Amino acid sequence: MATVRFIVSGRVQGVFYRASTREQAVALGLAGHAINLADGRVEVLAVGDAVAIDALERWLWQGPPAARVDAVLREVCEELIREGFHTR
Repeated sequence: MATVRFIVSGRVQGVFYRASTREQAVALGLAGHAINLADGRVEVLAVGDAVAIDALERWLWQGPPAARVDAVLREVCEELIREGFHTR
């Protein structure tokens, strides 16, 4: 089991990025969260199988149709294992 934190920048707030990320993550069997940051970026924490996390990362670069992703920063980290995938 792996835990990875992504910071996504671009036009990623107000375009259903978090909700769409949650759908993708749940479909991939991942736990974690997607939250808006005060500076306009989105933080995504993904916990689960490394192959599924890699698939989510590829999707994060695309996002939903209205999004424009400029960068996706990846950081492997130690986090408590969570159940479900949350947005706020």
